[in-house]
Amino acid sequence: MLGAIIGDIIGSRFEAFNHKSKEFEFFTDDCRVTDDSIMTFAVAKALMNTDKAAKERGITLLNDEYFLLLKQNAVHCMQMIGRKYRHCGYGAGFIEWIFSDDPKPYYSYGNGAAMRISPVGLFAHSEEEVFALSDAVTSVSHDHPEGMKGARATALAVFLAKSGLPMEKIKKRMEEFYALDFTVDEIRPTYRFDASSQGTVPQALQCFFESTSYEDAIRTAVSIGGDTDTIAAITGGIAGVYFGIPEDIKKQALGYIDNDLVDIYKSFLSHFG
Repeated sequence: MLGAIIGDIIGSRFEAFNHKSKEFEFFTDDCRVTDDSIMTFAVAKALMNTDKAAKERGITLLNDEYFLLLKQNAVHCMQMIGRKYRHCGYGAGFIEWIFSDDPKPYYSYGNGAAMRISPVGLFAHSEEEVFALSDAVTSVSHDHPEGMKGARATALAVFLAKSGLPMEKIKKRMEEFYALDFTVDEIRPTYRFDASSQGTVPQALQCFFESTSYEDAIRTAVSIGGDTDTIAAITGGIAGVYFGIPEDIKKQALGYIDNDLVDIYKSFLSHFG
């Protein structure tokens, strides 16, 4: 979860500027938390609220009642937290959804579903749970097949990284979702801003697969340009679990996050370990 948030913070100042280099200062005064992080916190909060309520009511996971409760909590948390942090770069369709009195899925295939999904991969205990939880959280807004697929792939990659699967085996699983028949060097010169799931998630995955550390993964993600905060968030969510995050990077990143959001992060850590 924190890996995605840090990726968002670092990538925020390069969004749409096409930096095209792995050489840059990680943290500056221009870095900030964007919608990627805010919605990641919201998903984490929804999972915690659902888990607590389900246990109190004796509702088991992979039960229809559980997923209905999760969908309700996902909408509530994304609207509540989204409204509090309203100036962080939401897309036009999603900002309308956040402030709607009757929010409905709007068949979006945007990368907003994948950017927020990393807590699902951390919470799930099986691939079946990964897909079911991902679908529940995603379908409340991004119910287009490409939006659903991008979230599923990202959540599964986080889950497999958490499970200790070697990188080459994680890649084989991701190739069930996307053709990863390109290198970062090949796409870097021509890649431009693309907010679609299908134009972001495969690229973010490849950045992870070519990386050698968490820091290298974030530098690689930023270097392709485009929607850098989201690409770095998706890459970082996987890389943070796979490689671990250096303590100095964690410490610097937490300085960009207010106390209310830090409390959600700490609660998620203590809740799910």
